[in-house]
Amino acid sequence: MLLLYWLAARRLAWQNALLVLASYVFYAWWDVRFLALILGMTAVGFAGGRLMCGARRQPQRERAVCVATVVVCIGVLGWFKYYGFFAENLARLLGAFGLRADLPTLRIILPVGISFYTFQILSYVIDVYRHRIPACRDAVAFAAFVSFFPQLVAGPIEKAQHLLPQMQAPRSVGYAQVVDGLRLVLWGFVKKMLLADRVAPFVQAIYANPQSDGTDLVMGTVLFAFQIYGDFSGYSDIAVGTARLFGIRLSRNFALPYFATDIPTFWRRWHISLMQWFREYVYFPLGGSRCSRLRQMRNTFVVFALSGLWHGAAWTFVAWGVFHACCFVPHILRRSARDTTAEAVAQGRQGVVEAAIRLARMTGTFALVCIGWVFFRSESLTSAFSHLGRMITDLHLHTPYGGLSTLYPVIFVVGVEWFTRHRAHALDLPTVGPLRYRAVRWAIYYALLFAVAYWGGAQSAFIYFQF
Repeated sequence: MLLLYWLAARRLAWQNALLVLASYVFYAWWDVRFLALILGMTAVGFAGGRLMCGARRQPQRERAVCVATVVVCIGVLGWFKYYGFFAENLARLLGAFGLRADLPTLRIILPVGISFYTFQILSYVIDVYRHRIPACRDAVAFAAFVSFFPQLVAGPIEKAQHLLPQMQAPRSVGYAQVVDGLRLVLWGFVKKMLLADRVAPFVQAIYANPQSDGTDLVMGTVLFAFQIYGDFSGYSDIAVGTARLFGIRLSRNFALPYFATDIPTFWRRWHISLMQWFREYVYFPLGGSRCSRLRQMRNTFVVFALSGLWHGAAWTFVAWGVFHACCFVPHILRRSARDTTAEAVAQGRQGVVEAAIRLARMTGTFALVCIGWVFFRSESLTSAFSHLGRMITDLHLHTPYGGLSTLYPVIFVVGVEWFTRHRAHALDLPTVGPLRYRAVRWAIYYALLFAVAYWGGAQSAFIYFQF
């Protein structure tokens, strides 16, 4: 694909056509039947933008077109992703009042990546309505924006303001950009195959065993925290790195979230593109933080409940979102209070004291995040609360299932990212000391390739493909 793409470097239309063709082949490889769905959604978004452009002098008509397009997009997403969930819960609700509802039960296949490309289309439609970007006149460029295959099925979710202009302008790529892209791809494989895939069997065994005690569940939850991080951020690195080979810059989706010292910071670093989307199109329209504390808390709960529901049609995901919203409440109530770490620095208590404060806050934040992951990983709310109960009351002094060796990939990845935390990414190697020699850098790359090939875990599907 790269060979064909850069052979057509002087013809932007050809490059975009190749991107669309490759993206559709990529998507159809999963299930060719759903190619019609992404084509239809793309047509709806493109037509909505053009119709709003033609109704600029008729605000009511322009608004009606925007609302209709948004309703169609959300309606399609809701049908495929939430019909069964709402039908089942409506039947239960009516049953509680002695009413019987014979709602049809449908086995609907969830199209891979539908939540991601639907949100990209919605960002375009809303931004055109807000007059932040002009309506796209090039259907092929718009299709490339919606279906760009590196990030099509698991993000990052790109706003139209960022990605669409890149599809409409000539692109070029240099040696440094190619090298950086390939480094990102390599580190993405390390996180996916050397970390996520290696710990996945242990997480599955612990959570599938009803006899797992609290010690095993604590280990399983910690491993799951790094499984989902390695899996999702690994995919994002591969997507961002691959896009750079095509001269396209995607947004960073993860920024060392487990080094955060509080929950708000964690959410500024985890799945960045999703939270930016909700902040831009849900949180700010509701009033954001420029309102009373009570309304700000309401806005926060709405955003995180919707974020949980975006992840899946289950109460466990909603509970996960609500739990994180609860973690925001103390920060909202004392939003004018000073950060303790910043206060320590201001008072000159740096060095060991400041480092100890920071480590304690990082550990506490990670513990809260892990409690949330219990809801995310559990099959039901009942099992989630059961797991949490055993993690508190059924702790025993023994070697957890799988042994401490299961933590080796975690220690390796966390160690590398900690020592490179001030760089753009883990393999953004500075050309100083021994690293200024190309042979040393290449030795590192080949050592990582060997580790992935030799110690990589059994192949498993990316977790976020289900969303």
